[in-house]
Amino acid sequence: MASILAYDLGAGSGRALLGRLTDRNMVTEELHRFPNDPVQAGGRLYWDILRLLHEMKAALLKAKIKGDIPVSFAIDSWAVDFGLLGADGELLGNPYHYRDSHTDGLMEKLFASIPRSYIFARTGIQFLPFNTIYQLAAMKQANSPLLREARRFLMIPDLLRYFLTGETINEFSNATTTQLFNPLAGGWDTELLERIGISASLFGHVAKPGDSAGQLLPSVAAELGIGQLPVIAAAEHDTGSAVVAVPASERSFAYLSCGTWSLMGTEVPQPVLSEQALELNFTNEGGAYGTYRLLKNIMGLWILQETKREWERDGRTYSYEEMLASAERAPAFAAWIDPDDPRFLAPGGMTERIAAYCRETGQRSPEGTGAVVRCILESLALKYRYVLEKTERLSGQSFGGLHMVGGGIHNTLLCRWTAAAIGKPVWAGPAEGSAIGNLAVQWIARGDFSDIWEARSVIRDSFPVVTYEPARREAWEDAYGRFQSLAGLA
Repeated sequence: MASILAYDLGAGSGRALLGRLTDRNMVTEELHRFPNDPVQAGGRLYWDILRLLHEMKAALLKAKIKGDIPVSFAIDSWAVDFGLLGADGELLGNPYHYRDSHTDGLMEKLFASIPRSYIFARTGIQFLPFNTIYQLAAMKQANSPLLREARRFLMIPDLLRYFLTGETINEFSNATTTQLFNPLAGGWDTELLERIGISASLFGHVAKPGDSAGQLLPSVAAELGIGQLPVIAAAEHDTGSAVVAVPASERSFAYLSCGTWSLMGTEVPQPVLSEQALELNFTNEGGAYGTYRLLKNIMGLWILQETKREWERDGRTYSYEEMLASAERAPAFAAWIDPDDPRFLAPGGMTERIAAYCRETGQRSPEGTGAVVRCILESLALKYRYVLEKTERLSGQSFGGLHMVGGGIHNTLLCRWTAAAIGKPVWAGPAEGSAIGNLAVQWIARGDFSDIWEARSVIRDSFPVVTYEPARREAWEDAYGRFQSLAGLA
């Protein structure tokens, strides 16, 4: 069967995967992988958006050279970030990185004029300081000339798709993450936009996962020497695509999309907009095929990744295998952090921030590579249990275990400790969840699968899933009680 192509762009790297169906079995092939490094310039942190476009074109050239040009492609990426187009259709400046400091304090400042409860009731989205609403409010406050000249707002997959197709389409799963989309009204919240002083005319038609999203521009097709390939809108928020790929057999399931960020939740038919959801700061992001993702963002393996980068800058280079082996040898339950403490959001100085958190909470700071890594991974596993329990309470469901997808499942220590912390099995796989979910939406759109559940059944049969059973239940139960008290979660 002909190949299709998924572009999956993460906060640290991007990849292009070819997918084929053979006898009801999915086969994937990594065509191209490339770094996605932010760029510091003029005191700001940006995405190198044109480098990403270049790498996407390079993937299509590789497909042409190997004689396997796909019959369609789709794009997914991280959420919240965006580009602005001017009246002539040109990109106005480089998109800001969500970890840039220009939104510092904007969320709290906005609450002085627009209450949290009002925003949540209209959007159902978790309050995070880098959400699109606060990025736009920061630009408005700074009287940004880019915002004054802007005529169209496009999120990262929208923008890259625009460069390739010329179509200015917004996509549903990513649009909902902006905290500017009203799920009850089914469109952009014009009243909320007016209250922050942003013109609703910037925001366009919202496509659903599986919709047609244009085809390669003649100029791009000529540049690459290929035909005008059709483009399909995937669930363009990478977590939305990852959830499509969860190989669940039951309609009620919990997932953890694990990578730079950890996103834990479940699928629900309607957003949960209760007072309790607001209090617990959960989110309701758009999913594929009439679903919403009731979930919570957890800081994730970013803390470990940034710690590794810090050590490398100091001349101490460790592989992840060495770091995990060292962590397993370190004493258990010696120190913890709350991974979602705001101090861990920005890059740089991560080990000192961990040490400061421990000192402030009456703990001995971890010393040595293994102790630091163990502190991070145990803290993540314990925070996963907390969020899983709250997900059960908000959704009214009880889960028999946890599906883990994404690159984080290669961290077998985290998988083991997560099973131990939650006291339930962890089913880990597939690792390339976002790209596989992206492919699945394309196959559904093309008529190869009847619906998402048929796709999940084939995913389940096509990719290995490793089961981790809980161990040392009593020790982890005691640790969880102490962790909740220390982190102020009890």
